[in-house]
Amino acid sequence: MDLQHFDIPRYLAALPLFQEMTSAELQRLATGCRLRRFSRGDTVFRVGTPCEEFHVTVNGQVKLYALSPAGQEKIIELAGPGITFAEALMFTDKPYIVNAQALADSLLLSVGKAAVVREIESDPRFAMRMLAGISRRLHGLVHDVQAYSLHSGMQRVIGYLLNSLPEDVEDAAALALASTGCGARPTSLKVRTLDISLPVSKATIASRLSITPEYFSRVLHDLEAEGLIRMDKRDIHIPDATRLANHTLQ
Repeated sequence: MDLQHFDIPRYLAALPLFQEMTSAELQRLATGCRLRRFSRGDTVFRVGTPCEEFHVTVNGQVKLYALSPAGQEKIIELAGPGITFAEALMFTDKPYIVNAQALADSLLLSVGKAAVVREIESDPRFAMRMLAGISRRLHGLVHDVQAYSLHSGMQRVIGYLLNSLPEDVEDAAALALASTGCGARPTSLKVRTLDISLPVSKATIASRLSITPEYFSRVLHDLEAEGLIRMDKRDIHIPDATRLANHTLQ
């Protein structure tokens, strides 16, 4: 990808946060943006670094993680293409409270605080869209806490697999919700055979789900033994998604 010809306003217009902005507003916002390439393993930011911008993963994968005093890593979030992060922290005038590292060769678009504040001051509706995005992230974090507290390891893994389905897959959201016992038991959903590919290593996903890599692998093998999935390295074939979602409800 030629960064010199990357159309930042056009890319911003495709993101939910900026979809209602005019061309002139997008052009102004773009002046406060910068594009950066990161190689796999590169640090995007560290705890304690001043936060003066938020970020969008254009392509690649970024992990947000914390380290315990003993050096143990806990992954907070995996930010793939189109995912924004650090929006809320940018407004607190405090430094980053987590670390960010590229898990693959990645391209990030960083949006400066000054440019965002300028647009908020000119159009309060933009502030409402920012709040909506931050609220969705908070909802996701609350959901994670509930999952770690109330759901079994098996439910977390199945929920992760079904949450990995593309958004355009019919009934994908209902399947993911039902797998945790929070939704109606799936009976006549249209989605059936599906294929997904794990975007990162099994150890990384295990950390994200607050389980050990060994337990994550054991759950996958148990699901394969039950005929609920078929694995080929990082590729996973789901012969019957409804049956998989129902597995922990039996």
